[in-house]
Amino acid sequence: MPADLAVIGLGPYGLPLAQAAVAAGIPTIGYATGPEAGSLSPAELRRMRSTGFRLSTDAAQLGRVRTAVICAPTPRGADGELDLGQVEAAARTLAGRLRPHTTVILESPVLPGTTEQLLRPILEGGSGLRAGRDFHLAYSPSRTDPGGRDHTPAPRVIGGLTPACTESAATFYGRLTDKVVRARGLREAETVRLLETNFRHVNIALVNEMAVVCHELGVDLWDVIRCAETKPSGFQAFRPGPGVGGHGVPQDLTGHASRGLRMVELAQQVNERMPHYVVQRAAALLNEHGKSARGARVLLLGVTYKADLADQQGAPAHEIAVRLMELGASVSYHDPHIPAWHVLDRPVPRADSLYEAAAAADLTLLLQPHRTYDLQGLSVKAQLLLDTRGATPTGAAHRL
Repeated sequence: MPADLAVIGLGPYGLPLAQAAVAAGIPTIGYATGPEAGSLSPAELRRMRSTGFRLSTDAAQLGRVRTAVICAPTPRGADGELDLGQVEAAARTLAGRLRPHTTVILESPVLPGTTEQLLRPILEGGSGLRAGRDFHLAYSPSRTDPGGRDHTPAPRVIGGLTPACTESAATFYGRLTDKVVRARGLREAETVRLLETNFRHVNIALVNEMAVVCHELGVDLWDVIRCAETKPSGFQAFRPGPGVGGHGVPQDLTGHASRGLRMVELAQQVNERMPHYVVQRAAALLNEHGKSARGARVLLLGVTYKADLADQQGAPAHEIAVRLMELGASVSYHDPHIPAWHVLDRPVPRADSLYEAAAAADLTLLLQPHRTYDLQGLSVKAQLLLDTRGATPTGAAHRL
């Protein structure tokens, strides 16, 4: 069966797109740019293949589709900037096979101007075709919610190099969702993702600072949030935690505009301090119960960046484990999604029996409340429990 769609990159952005396309009956090729295809379970892969999905490492297949969507990851580099290396590699692979009338869409998180200034020259140079005349070029910010329980397709924002490019991309996404929103152009669509990501990080930073202050004041922030979210307008509930992980990297635009986003820069500083604050709270709790962090047995529960998801990208658990080890604590972990975990190039002991491990640990740190955890039972078994997510019943544990 010939494919209509090629999804290039099957990580956190590409895999949900491929799954949605297959569910919509679109014959799809998944072209992996790395080992991310391994995130597909054998059962899920069999189900997708039965409805028109094919995994391929043959780049020639990319020249036989009507639509190609680049979903390569753009992690933060050592300099703090987005690393576009995988996007460039994907573009070069596609360029050599690009046919006239193909619609090319970028979904990877990028800064405004990237699609036109980086992607367009690579595609035109490698294909000899001209964007906007011989093929369509557009950007659509990925709106995936990894591990989310609401599977309703989110509205899609589309911005094209030309109005015709926008309409071609809109026609494709119209097969996946009931609502397609047309941006004025490429840069506006790229900036949508920037605003959405920064909105999340800034608001998490606000409640993280509130958590620190409320603890000092003896105020139950979780009760404050519960009450505040009853306000029918002007408030959206965010909740504190041990740090902010995930693939959505906040950007303050420093070096890309005449002035950066100072609030985003400050939010990053606040959120990056949270693992240190969690360890401070852990050490203080141990001291209050007559124990020292040195030699204490500390069990970390949930070491992924998000509950119910086997993804550790940017998860604060790593830094928390490092800081606890530096204090001399003996660290172990439990996570149903992570069979093995290494910190400082050393394997971290994995608890086989959750309740036995919690009963034996001097302190249990709940970092991610996976659905499989019986938090009520856990709070009874644990000697000392610090809940960083406010997930346990009121009064059942110490909260961040």
